[in-house]
Amino acid sequence: MLNTPIDNLPFTSILTIRKLRSLGIKTYFDLINYFPFRYDDFTTISNLSSVQEGEIVTVKGQIQSIKNQFVRSRFNIQKVEIFDGTDKIDLIWFNQYYLNRLLKQGAYISVSGEIKLRGKKLQIFPKNYEVLHSFNQQTIHTGRITPVYPEKRGLSSRTLREKIYYVLNNTEITDVEFFSDEILSKYNLIQEDVAYKDIHFPKNKEQSEAAINRLSFDELFIVQLAAQIVRSNWKKEKTGYKLEIKKYESKIKSFISSLPFKLTNAQNNSIKELLTDLEKDHPMNRFLQGDVGSGKTIVATIGCLMAYFNGFQSLFMAPTEILANQHFNTLTNLFNNISFNPKISFISGSVKQSKEDLLKSDIIIGTHALFTQKIAYNKVGFVVIDEQHRFGVVQRAQLKEKGINPHLLTMTATPIPRTAALTIYGELDLSQLDEMPKNKAQTKTFYVPKKKRDNMYKWIKNKVLKEKIQVFIICPLIEESEHETMKSVKAATIEYKKLSGTIFPDLKIDLLHGRMKSKEKENVMKKFKLNETQILVSTSVVEVGIDIQNATIMVIEGAERYGLAQLHQLRGRIGRGTIESFCLIFAEKENPKITSRLLFFAKNNNGSRIAEYDLQHRGYGELFGTRQHGLFELKIAKLNDFSTIKKTKTVVDEMSNEIKNNFKLLNKNILERLNKYNIDKISRD
Repeated sequence: MLNTPIDNLPFTSILTIRKLRSLGIKTYFDLINYFPFRYDDFTTISNLSSVQEGEIVTVKGQIQSIKNQFVRSRFNIQKVEIFDGTDKIDLIWFNQYYLNRLLKQGAYISVSGEIKLRGKKLQIFPKNYEVLHSFNQQTIHTGRITPVYPEKRGLSSRTLREKIYYVLNNTEITDVEFFSDEILSKYNLIQEDVAYKDIHFPKNKEQSEAAINRLSFDELFIVQLAAQIVRSNWKKEKTGYKLEIKKYESKIKSFISSLPFKLTNAQNNSIKELLTDLEKDHPMNRFLQGDVGSGKTIVATIGCLMAYFNGFQSLFMAPTEILANQHFNTLTNLFNNISFNPKISFISGSVKQSKEDLLKSDIIIGTHALFTQKIAYNKVGFVVIDEQHRFGVVQRAQLKEKGINPHLLTMTATPIPRTAALTIYGELDLSQLDEMPKNKAQTKTFYVPKKKRDNMYKWIKNKVLKEKIQVFIICPLIEESEHETMKSVKAATIEYKKLSGTIFPDLKIDLLHGRMKSKEKENVMKKFKLNETQILVSTSVVEVGIDIQNATIMVIEGAERYGLAQLHQLRGRIGRGTIESFCLIFAEKENPKITSRLLFFAKNNNGSRIAEYDLQHRGYGELFGTRQHGLFELKIAKLNDFSTIKKTKTVVDEMSNEIKNNFKLLNKNILERLNKYNIDKISRD
């Protein structure tokens, strides 16, 4: 049975079981859903008498001898001679001491590897091998299209391959299909059980591609079905507090006219959509996506004001204390020029408020502390969750446990192509700010070759001293890495010491990174905002939301280490005012692929276009970076597979019309796949 616990795997150590569990693999079904990320082709099987230099082949033979050759300190060679009846050849490993215990003279072995000429003698450098009980034994690691898996938590591809092979060959997997024969035929899909076998151990490229196509279809179908069910459930619910809109439209217009800038058409459209939602008797569930500087905060603020006019509280959550503080300051300043005066409070892990103050507050701005601390609120009617993406559902569930069923607005500045956004956030109504304010300064971006670094430093110093502007310098790491492959990557602490000591000794420089305590970070940002600091050396902790209008230059070190969407987020920290700004990017490695990618970034300021490029060239993970890793993790499907997205949407629409959200009519296998989205829990709520 595929629901058999992973603990039942025979010949598997407790340590391996623990490693599998740490990856979320708890059952046999979880295990066969751990997919390979590539394949090695070891299907060329040769006799030793016919192998040639440069070939990657699989050979079988009997071990004739095993020798250790000590070359120098801590380096030796394991040389194993085999004979297949036609010729002999040496297998060569380096520093694989355990082979002396594992390989025995007289045993049969199958080896896949490259043939190399050393002197006048051909040798094999094995990529995979396996000891055979008999010459004709079925192989797992050699002589076939061999799957290669993501090696996490110390689990090797070899171990994963063996365990998955056991499950596929010793477990009944015929009862996993959830599509009708009609759908399979219409969309040219293979059977589910065949797909699971062929994704792991295909006989050829065509089989693996058909398996990937089928399992990608499954995954996107489940994502979209889950989204539609959540959306439908949401619209069945009644909001705790219905808001009156028309009664207060004049106050909203008065607030908008008090703003020191004119709203864009996109902002006006999004505000209209927001107010229409707030007037309904079921809770709003809207996703507001807008490029950096497009004006999402104003849209959210109007929602907060409308709740305030109706006598309800608003909660405004940001992922970091820095960003939450900034929202607090922004809203406070916006309300300075109006006759009405909502009371705003701030709360975080390090900043507490009394119960009395919170109950009297109209808008409470803060971090996760808004939801995780034991706080009694007073009639919460509107919630804003900034830069948290799918966490919005989690926070809403926490509020519902307190008896609160508010309107919810989720916001992000992460540029997401519309097709991808509709797939990821299908349960949400989507608003997009695709227009920038007319008075927003342009940011010019330049990919700078290393040879021009000294000239750049002189130019920066001149700009800082003459024009009194400020500078961000972004580094990928906090401390210098001990790893050989990372030693060339700029570290913020090292760069800070170098810049303050030798490059800009007469300028005021400060350091900011994620390991600093909240109070330290707050002090650093306060000095930078007050222009007491001229240059801020930082990690990507400044990626989200920091608004320093006098900061008009940004230098990004090791730019090749970031996704383009993340670079665009960083670049958004400058050009916040009306002064022309400059983003200067450096790469530690300068090869044609990196150069082409960074030049594309330098020439484009449109977030959606940049995200589309990242999606096509590097995959959906690059849209979100490590900061949001795991919030939306597809195992095998791709968000740039627009054809499959469109097909699965059609199937979901057809199926939804039939079941009308009656889960009892859903195939039990579909229900099991939906469990990870907490569909049953949401429907019961």
